[in-house]
Amino acid sequence: MDIKKVGVIGCGQMGGGIVQTCAQAGFDVIVTEVNEFLLEKGLNTIKLNLSRNVEKGRLSKDEMEAIISRIHGTTTMSDFSERDLVVEAVIENMDMKKNLFGQLDKICPSNTILATNTSCLSIIDMAMVTKRPDKVLGIHFFNPVPVMKLVEVVKTIATSAETVAAGKQFGEKCGKKVVIAQDSPGFIVNRLVIPFILNAIRMMDAGIATKEDIDAGVNLGLNHPMGPLALADLIGLDTVLFIANATYSELKDPQFTSPPLLNKMVTAGWLGRKTGKGFYDYK
Repeated sequence: MDIKKVGVIGCGQMGGGIVQTCAQAGFDVIVTEVNEFLLEKGLNTIKLNLSRNVEKGRLSKDEMEAIISRIHGTTTMSDFSERDLVVEAVIENMDMKKNLFGQLDKICPSNTILATNTSCLSIIDMAMVTKRPDKVLGIHFFNPVPVMKLVEVVKTIATSAETVAAGKQFGEKCGKKVVIAQDSPGFIVNRLVIPFILNAIRMMDAGIATKEDIDAGVNLGLNHPMGPLALADLIGLDTVLFIANATYSELKDPQFTSPPLLNKMVTAGWLGRKTGKGFYDYK
């Protein structure tokens, strides 16, 4: 399937990044939000990001204007009626995602591929509220989407080989390295990194080493671009906790049990960079 027209549900941090990336890759993109305020906020953020790229010499002004011309905002789901691929990028709430997939199944043509950007939730659960489970898959981008070079294409037991191939081709056209994963909690990256982060939190809490020394050890000793505690702050501690709990709920693997310190920090609202305080102070 030759994907040319893309729909994105959600124009927040992830959704807006997906919209920008798709438009830069030449796709015609429609993005929706729940109201005009959030839609305009998301679109303005995309324009700001593109303007910064122009200032840094990464884009010409003409290229920026061409990219913006391929982006169309709406608050009406029915505008997705002629899309080849729709990617939902809303919050990690299964009931909300199922509701969206049910709506999309009625709005979109039978050949439209429906994708989720979920980082850990069961994709087959979303697929089975549609009449096209063979055309449902995960297309998991990483934050920040325009910068990060990886996409996980996630196939369920019902996803057709043709749909997987189309998803892979789409990711590659977006300029990403595509890896294929099964519909299993955490897929590839989060299945590996969440226990890594949780163990770093336990190590710090046990007084084995300071947060600075843990991060420096990983940064310089393992050649990672940042340490696990700084990475947790970047991801968002609430997101780390959600993925850990969702994965533990599915697998019952004790390595995904959230440390008490993480629970307390999330309760206190210390979520990392987005709130100005996590393991480090960003104020």
